[in-house]
Amino acid sequence: MSDLWNAIVKFFTSLRLTVVLLALGIVLVFVATIAQVRVGVWGVHQHFFHTFFARWEMGGVLVPVFPGGYFIGGLLLLNLIFSHIYRLKFAWKKLGIQLAHAGVILLLVGELFAGLLQEDFHMSLNEGETRSYAESFRDHELAIVDTTSPDHDEVVAIPEALLARARGGEIATAGKLPFHVVVKEYLPNAGLGMRDASAATPAPATAGLGQTIVAVPQSVKSEGNSPAALVELIGAGGPLGTWLVSAQISPDSPAPILRAAQSFDHDGRRWRIELRLRRDYQPFAVTLLKVTHDIYPGTTIPKNFSSRVRVRANDGREDREALIYMNNPLRYRGLTFYQFQMDAANHNSVLQVVRNPGWTLPYVSCALVALGLVIQFGLSLSRFVGRRQTAVSAQP
Repeated sequence: MSDLWNAIVKFFTSLRLTVVLLALGIVLVFVATIAQVRVGVWGVHQHFFHTFFARWEMGGVLVPVFPGGYFIGGLLLLNLIFSHIYRLKFAWKKLGIQLAHAGVILLLVGELFAGLLQEDFHMSLNEGETRSYAESFRDHELAIVDTTSPDHDEVVAIPEALLARARGGEIATAGKLPFHVVVKEYLPNAGLGMRDASAATPAPATAGLGQTIVAVPQSVKSEGNSPAALVELIGAGGPLGTWLVSAQISPDSPAPILRAAQSFDHDGRRWRIELRLRRDYQPFAVTLLKVTHDIYPGTTIPKNFSSRVRVRANDGREDREALIYMNNPLRYRGLTFYQFQMDAANHNSVLQVVRNPGWTLPYVSCALVALGLVIQFGLSLSRFVGRRQTAVSAQP
């Protein structure tokens, strides 16, 4: 057992392992940069970095072809930890190196936390508009909304992953709805088209837009999918209807026919059913006050994109304004708001909203590395000056 442990220590403290892992990392970044044109930023993260083996699409199948970010980063982290413990024995003269080493280890740990825990949303606002929620870039949810009350909605949201698992079966809603929800069909990516009125078979949907519109399955992409589903609602007295829900059916759809709300009445209450981007509600509201798009004089080159917003907490304890622009985000209640996109002509701004519990780790790690380098340089300089003075004193 001792020999085995010594072999493990020798392997993970090897400088050759460090060089090989750094070389593999350079190759991975290079290949991922090229692939970004084809699969997008999200696809690169999922297929190359947030995985143990990088995958390449061959004949519609993702095939592992190279060590991924988790594999290379994990081995490099172990390499640094083992080297820190077994090679860098604690000594004051090596304090700077040890601090710099610890900073690099913390940087890798921070990246791991970001990959596992970070969530990204976006908030699209027109000037004067207020929102208390952000929307996911790619995840969807089935929302069944009780719109009876004139001053608020009551929402039951069912995640898209649950729709996929419940295909052909019922979704348990823990008694939050007065009817049953049955997923008859789920399509992870689908286009919409007009139904042939002369078709001999009846429409699969018996209510809403699905009576005149059909969902056409499409190949699943790394990002930008538009899911659709056939959902049947069953009350105590029998079926209430089957609806075709799609991410393309929304109030913001460019097609007028897809802007209609799919609503129905049940037990004296008014309901709406829709498939939308997953929402992340917050105990505060953000109002877009003004968008600014500056350019360099005499050119069309952008100089500045900025959004002035007002943040108001629901409990009334905070009400303040903030200016968001490139490299100057707003941090509030564990969220970071970045300037993401802008349509100044239409007075619209899109903010990227990030929840990252480990956002401070990169700053701490960089501070440790800088402090370690300064200390090590200072110690080396002190020893050099001491030897120089000794040499001068020894001269006759």
